[in-house]
Amino acid sequence: MDKAFTKGIRLIEALANSDRPRGVTDLAVELELTKSNVHRLLATLQQNGFVQQVPNQTAYKLTIKIWELGQRVMGRVDLVGAARPAMQRLAELTHETVHLSVLQGLDVVYIDKIETDHHVRAHTRIGARAPAYTMATGKAMLAQMPDDYLDALGPELTPYTATTLTRLDDLRADLAKIRRQGFAIVPQGEWRDGIAACACAILGPNGQLAGAIGISGPDTRLKARQLREFSQHVVAAARDTSGSLGYSGDS
Repeated sequence: MDKAFTKGIRLIEALANSDRPRGVTDLAVELELTKSNVHRLLATLQQNGFVQQVPNQTAYKLTIKIWELGQRVMGRVDLVGAARPAMQRLAELTHETVHLSVLQGLDVVYIDKIETDHHVRAHTRIGARAPAYTMATGKAMLAQMPDDYLDALGPELTPYTATTLTRLDDLRADLAKIRRQGFAIVPQGEWRDGIAACACAILGPNGQLAGAIGISGPDTRLKARQLREFSQHVVAAARDTSGSLGYSGDS
């Protein structure tokens, strides 16, 4: 067992259970640690954004980072359960693979899927990630984010296929179109060759981004016209899931 890691967890718990900021000496007494040990742990937690020092005081308190991490975990648990009925209906209507994804930084992470019964399909796995700017679910989610969210990508984007957008300005224009029409379509694979997809963002109770739902399959079967026809079912699935999460559309 990593003793330093365990001490750090105990320190976080002590701060979380306190209704006021805590000083080094106070924490050292409660945790039965030396003051130098507590000070080092606090410095490490502060450097990583979990703890902050109260201005003009020698006391420390937790930041909201712990809450943010917990919200992400709870959001995923709620999202999978809320989305399953809509995913099943979408799979029955389109007979294509259905994905449920979340946005982590600049990546898409698959958290659930329903496979198509077609022999030729898009191969993905739960837990896998891909660059959000190359995926239909990723673009649907990026379209919900502030403009400066994309700044971390830089002006030149990595090309993965011949159809990958490689200029940030082109990506911004694509996301603007997605915002207007309410869904994202990738007619030819931008992450992997030959994969077509359609997706729509899922919103939480306050209108915040919760994830995205989409379908994908080979572009030899999912032509642009069919993607557009299926888009109404994808949008309905996202709307139903958002409703199950408590989004009313008034935010």
